Amino acid sequence: MIFRMGKYLNVGNAGFASIRKSNYVDKTGMISFVNGTLGTSDKLTCVSRPRRFGKSFAAKMLCAYYDRSCCSRELFEGMKISADKSFDEYLNQYDVIYLDITEFTSDAFIKGEIPNIVINLEARVIEELSAAYPNVEREADLPNMLYGIAEATGHKFIFIIDEWDALFREDKRDSMLQESYIQLLRGLFKNSGKTDKMIEAAYMTGILPIKKYGTHSAMTDFREYTMTQPEPLEEFVGFTQQEVQELCTGSRIAFDEIRKWYDGYRMGDGVHIYSPKSVMEAIQRKRIGSYWTQSETTIQCRDDVLTLLVHLGYLAYDIDSRSVYIPNEEVREEFVRAVSAGKHTEVARLIQNKSKEHTCKIEEHRKKS
Repeated sequence: MIFRMGKYLNVGNAGFASIRKSNYVDKTGMISFVNGTLGTSDKLTCVSRPRRFGKSFAAKMLCAYYDRSCCSRELFEGMKISADKSFDEYLNQYDVIYLDITEFTSDAFIKGEIPNIVINLEARVIEELSAAYPNVEREADLPNMLYGIAEATGHKFIFIIDEWDALFREDKRDSMLQESYIQLLRGLFKNSGKTDKMIEAAYMTGILPIKKYGTHSAMTDFREYTMTQPEPLEEFVGFTQQEVQELCTGSRIAFDEIRKWYDGYRMGDGVHIYSPKSVMEAIQRKRIGSYWTQSETTIQCRDDVLTLLVHLGYLAYDIDSRSVYIPNEEVREEFVRAVSAGKHTEVARLIQNKSKEHTCKIEEHRKKS
């Protein structure tokens, strides 16, 4: 059988290949974790983290590793996963369905087809599945199409869904559209017997936790890893301190400067995490600065505020003291900019006045750790 590359089915490894050509920080250990979930009751994984923290990089890496339409051995040679006992067993062994929901929503906005996002998504994937499996009867909906292929061939699929919650963020008021989307996800991942037959694993990324959207009942089978509960995936949330130190070797920017501006997110047992985008921008531009990308901040009520800001990366969470704080200089600059733009100058001055106090506390914590 010839395995074709498509836009959604088996997209190949070009995305990860371009990432490898840059100053790549090895995060392939994530593949070992996902390999351990294949075909198990833990096969549905959802990782939520803010923008700038490498969600799409991880999705492209997983596509390159599992996609049976390409040969990715050379891309992973010398990477951490290549030394893992599971490396050869699963390398390029699956049909992978890759969905970038941000792309679908953007395309629909441009074409004025918002109400048809879910219908078009299913139709496009089914079309590629029919081309790849012409001897399997074509179905009108995606779950039944996949089930028919699994029944006829024994093949299971791996889903990689990037920015799964983009539809909720981009069109908050269209409850009917959101319900149709949830029904699709439920059809794929909720029916345990059917899901076990056709899905080997699913890996979804998003910005906010599933429960933020009131869809928890439809997604209960997903094991979720968030900014407040990342264990055991802390090192994959962003760059670790050791990784940043290695990046700074030979750079014009000293590690102490990088740490002052971008350190502050502490995961689990004292693991320090840095935003990959901010660190790489600073090193490549040879200049410290704020490379913050604003994220959506929808707040339902007062109790949502702190938790929401933690998940968006505006605040960090200290699990020991159960308190939140502004993590670093870059984010503090963004707070001051946002508050000043809103003419809340008194609050802006308060944030600036607290900077020294916060820096002292962070330095004290670093010395202890």
